[in-house]
Amino acid sequence: MSDDLQQKMYPEDERLHRVQDDPDRRMTRDEWEHEESLARQAAHKRHTDVAHDREVQQEFDRKQRSKHRNWKKIFLWAGAALVVLLLIFLLGYLPRHAEQKKAATLAEQREHEEPEVDVIQVKRSHAPGQLTVPGTTSPITEAYIYARANGYLRKRFVDIGDHVKKGQLLALIDAPDLDAQVDQAREQLRQAESQVSQQQAQLALSRVTWERWRTLVAKGVFSRQDGDQREADYLAQAAVVASAQRNVESYRANLRRSIALQSYERVTAPFDGIITQRNSDVGALVGASGAAASMPMSSSQTPSGGSANVGSSNTSGSSGTANQSAAPATDQAQGGALFGIAQLDKLRILVSVPEGYASSIQQGMGAQIFVQERAGKPISGIVARTSGSVDQNSRTMLTEIDVDNRNGSLLPGMYAVVTFVQVRGVPPLTVPGDAVIVRQDKTTIATVRDQKIQLVPVEIGRDYGPTVEILSGLREGDWVVSTVTDDVRQGVKVRPRVSNESGQGGAQTNQAPDSGPSQYGDQSIVNSKTESTTQQGKKGGDKSGGGQQKQAQKGASK
Repeated sequence: MSDDLQQKMYPEDERLHRVQDDPDRRMTRDEWEHEESLARQAAHKRHTDVAHDREVQQEFDRKQRSKHRNWKKIFLWAGAALVVLLLIFLLGYLPRHAEQKKAATLAEQREHEEPEVDVIQVKRSHAPGQLTVPGTTSPITEAYIYARANGYLRKRFVDIGDHVKKGQLLALIDAPDLDAQVDQAREQLRQAESQVSQQQAQLALSRVTWERWRTLVAKGVFSRQDGDQREADYLAQAAVVASAQRNVESYRANLRRSIALQSYERVTAPFDGIITQRNSDVGALVGASGAAASMPMSSSQTPSGGSANVGSSNTSGSSGTANQSAAPATDQAQGGALFGIAQLDKLRILVSVPEGYASSIQQGMGAQIFVQERAGKPISGIVARTSGSVDQNSRTMLTEIDVDNRNGSLLPGMYAVVTFVQVRGVPPLTVPGDAVIVRQDKTTIATVRDQKIQLVPVEIGRDYGPTVEILSGLREGDWVVSTVTDDVRQGVKVRPRVSNESGQGGAQTNQAPDSGPSQYGDQSIVNSKTESTTQQGKKGGDKSGGGQQKQAQKGASK
């Protein structure tokens, strides 16, 4: 392209050739050279301008061609992306949209169709021939011995586990202020007795004086007024003597009181028994409000020997109270009794008998006690007394069973299982625990009547674990929903299906456990006969499932 531009002739080139080839003869050499120089510069300028314009045009053309090529690439990549998006739409969205449409159709079908629920018929648990309830052994007599005198524990003669006799010395308390009070009271009594002797001497003198004046008045030596004055002096002195004697009796009573208080420096046993607690040691400060050692909570913490605390803990079935200390009650730090003493020759067990069996429990009837420490060996007991009333909160009657423990095989606080033989009671209504609905602090159960859900408020009794006792709200033969779901709502129409679960888990057993379990409801208490019956029922459940289904639907539609 540059060669073509150089070979191309322009007017300036022709002028240059004309000046060079045919110079004007009239011009001098300097003029000619100047003219040639101008022509040459004009030709060069023309070639330079043409080359520059050509380069500018070429650059413009190149940019135009490059712009056209970029748009092609953009269109090409845009088409490829559109194809990819179309493939993604065809391979992903359409199948997913079809699945969503299918799921929505199924959801709409499920919404319009009646939900299927598992139902179970409410029945009473099997009425057993005996009743098994938990309890805790406690001493027949138990006392906590406090210090009556204020002072320091000078000497201790017994410790936990020691057997003591009634009146045996347990400890000595050093109370110097109390001893000083006894000495002071004794000296005050002696002083009062001396005052009585002095006043009696004055009385004797007043009596002799009055007798003399009475004789002289009778003879007329003195006036009768003077005789009456001497008689009044005698009577006043007699009253002073009587007052002094009463003062002596007062000081004597005060001395007896101080001596009685001083006698409390000797801590003695109130009855025969065994020391169960020792909360103070030598040098501890003790007083009428308690020792300087805290009385720990024992497994049968009943300072008055009453039955309220023991009876209230029977329903929990635990083997001990939450405050029970694992270590012996010795050398504590602050406040409490000096000693705890209990009679262990006879123990009592306080149990809570359910309301349905209360009428069968009679005073003097036998009972069998099972403890874990004596596996397979029941201990005989006798019903000593009953409370004669049913607790309205627990619906149980407190019953005391006395057990002979002269061999010392039982200890207070042991967990025991008590079995009453030959009792008959009204079996409770039981339902599965999953059937109970608690919403907004209201306890209800979903029943099926006329194939519709009815939420019935109920009152819950004892909890047997898998099942619970219903005290009110249900009747025997009602059909209840055994497993509650979100579909179970008031007034919803459902299709009942008989469940294989049993609502008779609260039945008492006819077979006592070989040993006391660690907690009430242990599987060792389960009756083998009941287990075999339940297993047989499960085996035959599949065969009779169709008949039970029809029976449930028929019962729910009534």
